[in-house]
Amino acid sequence: MFEQIKHNMETINGVSIYPILSLLIFFFFFVGLAFWVISYKKEKIEELSNMPLDDKI
Repeated sequence: MFEQIKHNMETINGVSIYPILSLLIFFFFFVGLAFWVISYKKEKIEELSNMPLDDKI
């Protein structure tokens, strides 16, 4: 089954760009996510972590 898919994918012109494009999207998404997590304010993290313990209902 994989040989049929591989053969069909090899006959498409320009198909080699898709693995590179998907790798770049994956890489930039996780770099952006890591930057967002590192730059997140510590006070906001503490506030969010204490929310389950608050009795403000």
